[in-house]
Amino acid sequence: MKLSILGARVIDPASGLDQVTDIHVEACKIVALGAAPAGFTAVETIDAQGLVAAPGLVDLNVALREPGYSRKGSIVSETRAAAAGGVTSLCCPPQTRPVLDTSAVAELILDRAREAGNTKVFPIGALSKGLDGEQLAELVALRDAGCVAFGNGLESFRNTRTLCRALEYAATFDLTVIFNSQDHDLADGGLAHEGAVASFLGLPGIPETAETVALARDLLLVEQTGVRAHFSQLTSARGVALIAQAQARGLKVTADVALYQLILTDEALIDFSSLYHVQPPLRTRADRDGLREAVKSGVVSAISSHHQPHERDAKLAPFGATEPGMSSVELLLPLAMTLVADGLLDLPTLLARLSAGPAEALRLPTGKLAVGGAADIVLFDPQASTVAGESWLSKGENCPFIGHSLPGVVRYTLVDGRISHQA
Repeated sequence: MKLSILGARVIDPASGLDQVTDIHVEACKIVALGAAPAGFTAVETIDAQGLVAAPGLVDLNVALREPGYSRKGSIVSETRAAAAGGVTSLCCPPQTRPVLDTSAVAELILDRAREAGNTKVFPIGALSKGLDGEQLAELVALRDAGCVAFGNGLESFRNTRTLCRALEYAATFDLTVIFNSQDHDLADGGLAHEGAVASFLGLPGIPETAETVALARDLLLVEQTGVRAHFSQLTSARGVALIAQAQARGLKVTADVALYQLILTDEALIDFSSLYHVQPPLRTRADRDGLREAVKSGVVSAISSHHQPHERDAKLAPFGATEPGMSSVELLLPLAMTLVADGLLDLPTLLARLSAGPAEALRLPTGKLAVGGAADIVLFDPQASTVAGESWLSKGENCPFIGHSLPGVVRYTLVDGRISHQA
């Protein structure tokens, strides 16, 4: 189908384009920016005056909950929610049941994602069998089945020698390893950031050093092995400072932060609301400021939702007995727009952290608007407001932002030139 998007402010962080122009799409590809090609006649047009057209957002961590956790979510429901948040490409972590450590599981996820057709899905394979940190998973077979990177989540390797051998193997085949750096022993049993709020509430704490001790070790192993590394879900100012130092030394490491870590602090726990129970935990205002500065400077090149939908019962127990995680991909763009409204980032920089930055971190073929490239586009109104939860597509309603008025409304999400979401 031939489609023309007319009169939008087109922002493409990858090329630096920022101007009011038209986009013309044919056969899943962008065929022109500006004037239509000779002989091109649009079958459908979108009047985009007053809207911003940007590369479809790229989210590096969206738990789809399938296979194995259908009560929490499904590939259909969570990719539909992602499209409503402006996402056209997402990575799903390996914490499924069975674990994403075989080609069969990867192929199942990809087949069902293609059937759903809401977003493109890029699986993250397990670095170790069963995520137990003992035996290396079949990484090359997983890569050939479609996995774009490998990680163990917060299930750490207890034996550093085993981890080192895994990284050496990954480096041999130029595979990307994702680290969620958290020391198991320092974090064990903790529920909140170890500080004044946790002490006041009587909650067992997770110290900042749970992140920084593990992060220091992981960075040294990355330097030793030469593996391509991405550090995910950073939470502390000292953590991003370590990443900045490593980048200054020439290590080609990238990092992302959960969007809610840029908005919330551990002060949100004061009423014991389980909606704020996340792992790694929300930290202090100073840590949030450090994360924001790292995002602004580019030390952290990607903002992700770290979407973890849960069924209602998972959040109804006392705080310590609830399951950690927040459902947020459906609000990715409006929540991120609060950073522009607060004056932290300008719009092109924000869109870079939501598209080109994450795509480059994991070498994904997406995150830009280019002639000849895939027509993965989000069209949004920066002047309108989204009432969170007014319509809700994710199976997980464990979101503390429901009921809030947020800046920006996603009007259209296009995947390969096909409208996958329309407000």
